[in-house]
Amino acid sequence: MTALSILDLVRVTEDTDARGALDNARDLAAHAETWGYQRFWVAEHHNMIGIASAATSIVIAHIAAGSKTIRVGAGGIMLPNHSPYVIAEQFGTLERLFPGRIDLGLGRAPGTDQMTLRALRRTNEASESFPQDVQELQAFLAPAGPNQRIQAVPAAGTNVPLWILGSSNFGAMLAGELGLPYAFASHFAPEMLMQALQIYRMRFKPSEQLAKPHAMVGVNIIAAETDAEAKRLATTQQMSFTNMFRGTRGLSQPPIDDIETYWSPMEKAQAMQMLRRTIVGSEATVRAGIEALVAETEADELMIVSDVFDHKARLRSYEMIAAAAKGLVSNAGNGSGQAGAFEERRYAAALTL
Repeated sequence: MTALSILDLVRVTEDTDARGALDNARDLAAHAETWGYQRFWVAEHHNMIGIASAATSIVIAHIAAGSKTIRVGAGGIMLPNHSPYVIAEQFGTLERLFPGRIDLGLGRAPGTDQMTLRALRRTNEASESFPQDVQELQAFLAPAGPNQRIQAVPAAGTNVPLWILGSSNFGAMLAGELGLPYAFASHFAPEMLMQALQIYRMRFKPSEQLAKPHAMVGVNIIAAETDAEAKRLATTQQMSFTNMFRGTRGLSQPPIDDIETYWSPMEKAQAMQMLRRTIVGSEATVRAGIEALVAETEADELMIVSDVFDHKARLRSYEMIAAAAKGLVSNAGNGSGQAGAFEERRYAAALTL
């Protein structure tokens, strides 16, 4: 069975401030665990006034404290922006506070623009050591060895589950070689989805964390009572993508009646290319879309983005998605599911420094 999870953008809207966005994310997670979602992730984005999850580990703590069972994590941490040692400390601390509930997804991109990258005191070359940094992070999260002089306290021995994120073949190959679960970002970069999944499964080598491949597929899904209403709600995300192409990222905007009045033909083509796997409609339409996506990809898990402006409408969208997927996906119930299976196979490697 395919599991169902959530990637929340922690959107700051024209009707909310950053605190409101953070509290809305926390409220969504509390509802999501009652609807059977397995995990709830937030992502590291910098210098974007419409996204409030830049301090990702702190946001995760806020969300986890407001829920009880759902797994909470990063989808992801952009590892080239950080020292693996510091990320181990942060996520090891989260695991101590919320045992058995923390995930750590890792990305290779900076998650920001070049000017902000300089403000982070990082360079483009930092991404070249991504595979080595992932393994170093693994080692800091593993039990400390008897001669290990540098430990990530209190992270050593927490073995926080790692995921590799990607939108190209690189992440697929790395996840397969390291025997880690893999999440493909087809919610904004769908072009290489099938090729990446094939490479991941072919290259997969069992590890102490994971015995067999576990592939997660990101997908935008917006549900409402009717197809027409869902399409109207979807204009918020369509405007967001259009603004990105214009270089005018801003706050999340309320839906409009006619998206054709907002974007040019070129902008529409660009946005729809990135959003072409989006599922929008009534519960029946969403069910058919999910069924087709799972049949095509054989995904072990769907990571759903429902980028809806109004918080109540967004809650309703996720509730309807869960109902639509009933029987097609697994109901995690207590938030463990597949994660629990590979948690039992955590590795015991140690780094000697």
